[in-house]
Amino acid sequence: MSKTTDITALFNDLDAGVFVERLSAALRDTALGVVTTGKKGKVTITLDIERQGDSSQVLCKHQIKYARPTAKGKAMEEATTSTPLHVGVGGVLSLFPETQTELFTAGADAATGSAA
Repeated sequence: MSKTTDITALFNDLDAGVFVERLSAALRDTALGVVTTGKKGKVTITLDIERQGDSSQVLCKHQIKYARPTAKGKAMEEATTSTPLHVGVGGVLSLFPETQTELFTAGADAATGSAA
């Protein structure tokens, strides 16, 4: 079975968690406006993905737009930010690469003067 992107983790990683907070607020405000006025509301999420140079990284531009109904019309808000993501085996997206090179080697203890 192939690996899949953990959407919950990915959305929580976008814009260091701010994306999920904005989405939650947009849904909450829109739902409240719909219940209060009886009119329809709309929340739209747009993800634009583009490659970063020749790397296996992409830049994910994420946008939340919402229209909350009000008594005399609607209130609209839009927020756009971006997050660099790694593309792993099979296209799995994550904030960190699946494999990462070792930052510290066995010889690092000798360099700091620590005794074993």
